[in-house]
Amino acid sequence: MPKPIIQFSQTTVQYPSGNALEALDLEVRDGEFLGIIGPNGSGKTTLLKAILGLILATRGSVQVFDCACEALRCHHRARIGYVPQKERADPAFPITVRETVMMGRYSSIGLLRYPGQKDREIVQDALQKVDMAELADQPLGHLSGGQQQRILIARALAQEPDVLLLDEPTTGIDAPTQHVILDLIHHLHREQGLTILLVSHDINQLSPIVDRLALLKNRLYALGTPREVLKQEVLSQIYGKEVVVTDRERGTYVIMGDHHA
Repeated sequence: MPKPIIQFSQTTVQYPSGNALEALDLEVRDGEFLGIIGPNGSGKTTLLKAILGLILATRGSVQVFDCACEALRCHHRARIGYVPQKERADPAFPITVRETVMMGRYSSIGLLRYPGQKDREIVQDALQKVDMAELADQPLGHLSGGQQQRILIARALAQEPDVLLLDEPTTGIDAPTQHVILDLIHHLHREQGLTILLVSHDINQLSPIVDRLALLKNRLYALGTPREVLKQEVLSQIYGKEVVVTDRERGTYVIMGDHHA
């Protein structure tokens, strides 16, 4: 059994409006692909920010790798790649694809230093992994939403991370491109052995590719394989009794009221 590399121990994160996370106990194993699901406002993004040290626990602890420090600049944070919720780049902002991906090297390069040949090679390799090398000199703002999302993933890969965190990476992208993005992430997990935590509102897209699912609504309601978590009696606690769970060729399929999960 792979060892845990991220551990939440009775972790509570509190905002003025209330608890975003409450008494969370969760271990993420080395090399695991963990999907994080739950309704809006359930603490999914807060969980990722707590791992990054952007938000501190009010009670309990968050341990990353072998370190329980709370300093944002801890060297362990450089081993975590992060793809935040997508925002379209300003078409008028003068930054190229290559320059955007090079930003992922800054934690290694250091302040007031220029990228070296190794950094340029790592950036080129990251662009090739997301199949965007031919657009390296294009302005970022001129790309489509799906292309921009690939570039953000490449920027995270340029850190050469051990862990990759992704927050709703398919939001605002057309359905065919959503599948391309998720296939890319799945490939990175299999080929590079990355530990991946992916937040998504789309249960049916996520469940076929993850090892485990964590169901949140400010606290952890369920944790296990998709088949263990995606049960009528479990999901109805969070989404209401209108949830319908069926079995299909690729696994469990969830329908919520008049829309798919």
